[in-house]
Amino acid sequence: MWGEPRRISGGPALRERLAKRVDAHKYAHGHALVLAGGLGRTGAARLAARGALRVGAGLVTVAAPPEAMAECAAQLTSVMLRQVEGGEGLVDVLKDRRVTALCLGPGLGCDATTRDLAARALATGRAAVLDADALGAFEEDVEGLFSRLHPRVVLTPHGGEFARLFPDLVADGATAPDLPLALRVGLVRAAARRAGAVVALKGPETFIAAPDGRCMVHDAALARRAPWLATAGAGDVLAGMIAGLMARGFDPIDASADAVWLHVEAARHVGPGLIAEDLPEALPAVFRALGL
Repeated sequence: MWGEPRRISGGPALRERLAKRVDAHKYAHGHALVLAGGLGRTGAARLAARGALRVGAGLVTVAAPPEAMAECAAQLTSVMLRQVEGGEGLVDVLKDRRVTALCLGPGLGCDATTRDLAARALATGRAAVLDADALGAFEEDVEGLFSRLHPRVVLTPHGGEFARLFPDLVADGATAPDLPLALRVGLVRAAARRAGAVVALKGPETFIAAPDGRCMVHDAALARRAPWLATAGAGDVLAGMIAGLMARGFDPIDASADAVWLHVEAARHVGPGLIAEDLPEALPAVFRALGL
């Protein structure tokens, strides 16, 4: 029988995981690849990439289609840029085994191209975060998505996306915070078991479960409330942070839990008026407060 979920908090274990070796080079801390959408839709991927870089990935690359290269180049400096045209282009990039984690979904579009990119990425067995459009693109073929997943994948749905991925587990709106804790924990555990991947159900209380039954809960209420996280792009930053930690070698459930805690802590550091771009830039102060 599965035990009670663990409450996510900062502390020595988090500090130990986040610490970097003084003798390591950049590739020792992983290389995260973030896929971008087309012209005019690259902002979400750039936010995710910044989150991955600030959380400690040694290198981060945005992979963009040809028509979006100039838009990305005008906005990226320490984040690298690589032209990728369709699924075959992604396969070519992933021949480089130094790419250790991927982030797919922010701004990609809910279409066949996204499904193809996701399928090819998942086929490599690399650690991957599927967020936003990478989930929406499979709304009519959920079983097709699940058949491709593996335990090194993290799905990051909000309540509506969760209901569309797991309609028989929960009806629309049934993930509302007035449901008993045990019921919500059970739903997310069942979802992770079915998907065969880590599921991070986002909200004021974020529930994270692995296929093996491990479950964690983060409560961004009361003393840790951060209502200003309800802003465009905040979820894209979180997806990038999870990918950045997985690029560094974190277990997917630890990467998800640590990223959620850091995400809220960064928001609390900035305070009211926060916009998504502020979140990665607040992380150095959060790390200093942890004693890193």
